[in-house]
Amino acid sequence: MGTELIEGLAPWPDVPFDAYGPTKALRLTRIQQLVGSFLGRNWVAIPHVTHHDDADITRLEEARANYNAVNGTRLTLVPILMRILADALREFPKFNASFSAAGKELVQKDYVHIGCAVDTPSGLLVPVVRDCDRKSVAAIAQEISELSEKARTKGLSMEEMAGGCITLTSLGHIGGTYFTPIVNAPELAILGVARARPVAAPGAGGDVVWKTVLPLSLSYDHRVINGVDAAHFVRFVAQRLQDITLED
Repeated sequence: MGTELIEGLAPWPDVPFDAYGPTKALRLTRIQQLVGSFLGRNWVAIPHVTHHDDADITRLEEARANYNAVNGTRLTLVPILMRILADALREFPKFNASFSAAGKELVQKDYVHIGCAVDTPSGLLVPVVRDCDRKSVAAIAQEISELSEKARTKGLSMEEMAGGCITLTSLGHIGGTYFTPIVNAPELAILGVARARPVAAPGAGGDVVWKTVLPLSLSYDHRVINGVDAAHFVRFVAQRLQDITLED
């Protein structure tokens, strides 16, 4: 993993690390080896571009806090974003396609299944929630909670990680501003979300108001999707975050 030669590039350095000081070999788990090989392939094979934007989630955060207080739940932004991504794939079907294995045609999908990256003790896994365009935010939240728990404990089957149309990866619970997620082939795009932050903005009469802003980072396959497509897609997601109600 990570040492395969790419035509035209120099070989991977073979360094005697213990010649410079004490070392310890840490064996990679099977999942880490698989994920690493997939990510390496995707980064090399897909011409990545990442589009960054901000979404005003001030009203959404107020509504989410109220929803959790009334229902005694802990609804996060993840299922809300997954539901919005489902709408975005219906609005922009170019994103809901994949290259065939031979790479000579695009396969257009008429279903909306969304992956959600989950960090587990063994490595990164991406369970897929099916038919997100036909499910409520609450239903998606329940399903991703069950899949995430299974991913961290028993592990997931290949079927539970297959068939995704787009992937969501969130670092909001940790921090950061923007990042460049790697497209999860054979999908064409992946949305990365970092931590929401307060931002000062001009208000009525010259006053300063504080808004809660969510950083969005969309990486996409530039062979199919261009910058204009990506900008419209992310703007759609941002506007839906501003307008969505938790009854959607």
